[in-house]
This record gives sequence, structure tokens and C-alpha cells, in this order.
Amino acid sequence: MALIVKKFGGSSVATPEKIKQVAKRVLRDKQAGDQVVVVVSAMGDTTDDLLALVEQITTAMPLREMDMLLATGEQVTIALLAAAFAELGQAAQSFTGAQAGICTNKNHTKARILSVDPTRVRDALSEGKIAVVAGFQGITAEGEITTLGRGGSDTTAVALAGAMKADVCEIFTDVKGIYSADPRIVPEARMMKEVTYSEMLEMARLGAGVMQPRAVELGERGDVVIHVRSTFCEECGTMIRRDYTMQEKEFIIRGVAHDANVAKVAVLGVPDQPGIAYKIFSRMADANIDVDMIVQSVRSSEQNIIDLVFTVSKPELSRTVALVGQLKDEMGFLGVQVDENVAKISVVGAGMLGNPGIAATMFGALAEAGINIGVISTSEISISCLIPADRVKEAANVIHKRFFAEEK
Repeated sequence: MALIVKKFGGSSVATPEKIKQVAKRVLRDKQAGDQVVVVVSAMGDTTDDLLALVEQITTAMPLREMDMLLATGEQVTIALLAAAFAELGQAAQSFTGAQAGICTNKNHTKARILSVDPTRVRDALSEGKIAVVAGFQGITAEGEITTLGRGGSDTTAVALAGAMKADVCEIFTDVKGIYSADPRIVPEARMMKEVTYSEMLEMARLGAGVMQPRAVELGERGDVVIHVRSTFCEECGTMIRRDYTMQEKEFIIRGVAHDANVAKVAVLGVPDQPGIAYKIFSRMADANIDVDMIVQSVRSSEQNIIDLVFTVSKPELSRTVALVGQLKDEMGFLGVQVDENVAKISVVGAGMLGNPGIAATMFGALAEAGINIGVISTSEISISCLIPADRVKEAANVIHKRFFAEEK
């Protein structure tokens, strides 16, 4: 007897037939006495279709209304899946994020879960029902509907699993597990049997789209074992947990991640004074804009001015430029330059701690391929480079080959 949370993404529930297949798979896997919570995303490209409708109405949709619209996608799926279970003779009950007790802050379109009260979900389970919960959404203390950002259904599933002390949280997707690189662009990528929370969090933050970073954070906080596996086959997949439980080959890095959804912003000729960086980035934080790869360089020692370079996601670029533009007169800097033709390529792995030469190996692979590096940033377990966007596929392959060739 186990309490299991299962999450199925949009590709897994893209059609009525796939929804019926998900219901059959859940019942096939369910053991006697198991209690099962199923978290689902909107069907297929529903969210993109809703965003396309917005573009036909306005270029400045109020974020509250955006959440009201986007939250409808998952409600369609939960009702259909609950009906599919009923058709198979299994009692089920659907819940919106609010009904499942997902309480968030007020940051519309990028809300963070503050607390989970799964009382109604537990009641359904105690009645022998399967609980079907809408991912990606929650509600504020004031009763406002919010959404959790792209990949937010992962976060819903892990948050519920943690709050309910589930035995495991299974994330079903269209790939077999977590790979050492995106297998769609690196054919030689290998699937990992296990990965730690810290490594997975870094990979997700740097562009690996299999898991939302916030979901991994919540998994680590609640010590939730996360099992990433495919909807379409029975292979074991990848376990995300605190520590490794099995011996694998020696490795230096665990993965190569890439992110083509970034833009570089350069704030030029900023006065080199205490508090200047704080003024810029505190305004960005107040606007809920995530900033990465911050580099400061001296522009002129004689004039005592610097340049600040950083990256943001492309969807945040227009807001970022508008915000920084408002600060120009106030702070007296020279101007702003933007480059959207960039991508971020990264290597990740706890194995690089105390292992010199990782950066040189990565930079050497890029140099041999003739790929120029713009900006470099590091953490304890990752190294990231900003490179031309049209070279990112090549970069991922040459770096992966350099680090993983001996493991084949």
C-alpha cells in the first residue's frame, strides 16, 4: 500500500484517446490499497493556443486576466480524465488548484506556492477515489487565481507529494528520463539512472526543460523522491533524490544543458559608485524579472564608469529594456544594448568540485569548433558560456563528446 502522486504533461494528455490511455495506465500500475493522486497539464498545445487568442485581442494583457484565461486549460483535462476513470469503473474526483489547497503569492503568471492544504484531496482518497488535480495553478489568500509559470504542473505535483508525505512523485513525460544532454539535439546523450537534487536543480535552471527548477527545490525541501519516466514505455527512468544509492561509472560532469531562450542586456557607462548595481537589480527584482550571468567590467578608469552585462529570458526582454530605460536619466549611464542572437551552454556536475581543468576542457572544445565565447559565469557545480545562438546545437555536441566519449 502506497501513496503515489503521478504527473502527466501536455503531450501525454494531448487527445481524448491519450487521456483514456493515461487512465488505463494509472489503473494498470495501481496496486491493491494504493492511494493515487494524478496531476495533469493542459492538453497538448492548449496553453499556446490560448496565448495566440490573446495576441488577437491585445499586446498588453493584464496579468490577472492572463491567469484567469490560462488556468482554464487544466480544468478541461481534469474533467475529461475523471470521466475516463469513471468509464473504466474507477471512482475519481477532479480538483482545481484552489480546491486542492494550493495557496500562492500574488505574482500573476509566475506565482510561487506558499502552502498546501490537501484536506479535500485526502478526503477523496479515503473514499476510494483517485484524485485528479489541475497542475500549474493555485489561489492567493485573497481568492485570486494564479498560475505557476511554464512547467508549473511539475511544481504542483511535487508540492502535493511533499504535503501529503507521498512515497514517490512520478513525473511522466515524452522522454524516458533525465539525459546527459537534450537527446533531440545530442544523439549521443545517455540517460541517467539517478541524479541529485542539486545537480538537477542546476540543470533545470540552466535550460534542461524536463523539470521546472522550483519543483526540484520543493522536492529537496520536502525530501520527495522524484521519478522521471516516459508515459509511452515501461522503462525505469531517472530517480531524483538527495544522494546516490547505486554505483555508476566515474564521471566528471553529469550533463550539458543549453538555453536558447535568453537575451543579453548591456547597461553601458554606469557610474562606478557604491549602490549602483543594487539600484538596477533591486528594480528588476521588484518587477519579478529573473536575471542571470551578471558581469561587471571597467569601461573607463579615467571616467570612473563601468558596463554591466546580464541575461534575461526573451519573454522578459521588453519589460527589462523599458525598466532600465526609465533608470537612464536617474542614474546617468550612457545607454543600453540588447543582443537576442545568443544562447547559453552549460556543464553541470558535483564531480567538478576539486577537479581542476573542467573549464579548460569546455573552452577547448568550443575553441576547436571555432565557437566564440561572450560571457562566462560559474557556480560550485556548473560553468556557463554565452555563445552565438546559431552555434548552440554544435556546441552541445562537441562539449558532450569531449566529456562523455570515454564513458561509451
